[in-house]
Amino acid sequence: MSNERNGPQAPAKTSGVRKAVFTSVIGQILEWYDFFLYGTAAALVFGKIFFPVGEDPLTGTIAAFGGFAVGFIARPFGGMLCGHIGDRLGRKFTMTLTLAAMGVSTFLMGLLPSYADIGIAAPLLLVLLRLVQGLAAGGEWSGSILIISENAPQHRRGFLSAWSPCGAVVGFVLSTGAFMLMQRISGDAFLDWGWRVPFLASVLLIALGVYLRSHMSESEEFACATKKEKVEKAPLVEVLRQHPKEVLMVFGLRLGEGTASWIFFAFSIAYGKFLGLSDAFVLGALTCSMVAMIPFALLAGWLTDQIGRKPVYIAGSLAVVVLAYPFFLLLDTRQPALVVTAFVLANGFVLGLLEGAQPALISELLPARLRYSGIGIGREVASVLGGGLAPVIATALLAHYRSGVPIAIYLAAMGAITLLAAVLTPETYPAALRKKDRQVRGTVNPPATTVLPT
Repeated sequence: MSNERNGPQAPAKTSGVRKAVFTSVIGQILEWYDFFLYGTAAALVFGKIFFPVGEDPLTGTIAAFGGFAVGFIARPFGGMLCGHIGDRLGRKFTMTLTLAAMGVSTFLMGLLPSYADIGIAAPLLLVLLRLVQGLAAGGEWSGSILIISENAPQHRRGFLSAWSPCGAVVGFVLSTGAFMLMQRISGDAFLDWGWRVPFLASVLLIALGVYLRSHMSESEEFACATKKEKVEKAPLVEVLRQHPKEVLMVFGLRLGEGTASWIFFAFSIAYGKFLGLSDAFVLGALTCSMVAMIPFALLAGWLTDQIGRKPVYIAGSLAVVVLAYPFFLLLDTRQPALVVTAFVLANGFVLGLLEGAQPALISELLPARLRYSGIGIGREVASVLGGGLAPVIATALLAHYRSGVPIAIYLAAMGAITLLAAVLTPETYPAALRKKDRQVRGTVNPPATTVLPT
């Protein structure tokens, strides 16, 4: 665990912290709106338009989710590339680059001809663009949490950093809402042109995001670290050499959370179709549950500032294991109230705990000068083995067994791995330091500026 943040303190303006939170959240909304569009489209339309394989509709869906997985396979490479750039040239430049790359690739997806028009070139081009999305996403999450956590005082870092994944949730809600709206507007023409509109409209949102990020300030903690220490020529090599255990911890903490995320809110759409539930109902229930994640994530972030990062993450990891089977059991009832309950428990409560606690916990494991690279490689490799492959594996299990039970077992096993990682990970905000922070805040008049650990 890095001790850099417990050393000398430097002032940080409250307005700077607020601006960092705002910029991160807005960028996350726009970036993940684009990234999630593919997941929704893969479950609803891409199997028919780009991957018309066989008579069983699940076969085309598996192929579409294969393209979905390609984006995740690219994420570790994006994490390494963006981590290298971010630890050498700064967070601001890297985050502007990731947002622009994501926007261009998403817009071009909306212009692609179908398989019926140009044959095999259609899915190949789609997968290529998904590859670019994956590279951008590989550097986005790490940068967005760092721009907050590296500006925030430690006693508020958990709560403030939790706003970043909330932006990603809003991006998902917007992408799902855009599909629901276009299904209603375009009707029978949805497969012809309606699905394209959310992709094409993203160009306007991305233009706004690129403007905001190009005008934001560099991370205060990173700026201070680069003044005190030399910038590493190969930060990825150095973080693997100096902090291999911490990188492995990041990997383990992400693995089960990523699997749960993409089964709960990507594969669940395909599972709903398998059960005969209407797309509109499933998307509506999913959207409500994602909105519910926001207060739970913020609560989890706040709790990490009060009782430590580790207990909250252990609770979330345990919840994945416990809820895996009941989630599918509730969906199988096909009863609207129970289906909505399943989604709210999974996406709202369980993922809310994990998403809210994760940013502060993993960012505090590594020193600032190597942090972008360490988080990028550890988290994004787990994103491939967890998130990226999860919908493909789950859909394949469903196609073979025609049951959610094997998928629940798979999910619980991945959750157990993350539970073990959470138990073995050291507390990054221990009780002694929390007590010291409370004593300082209780005996000293509130200053005009917040305190930024370096």
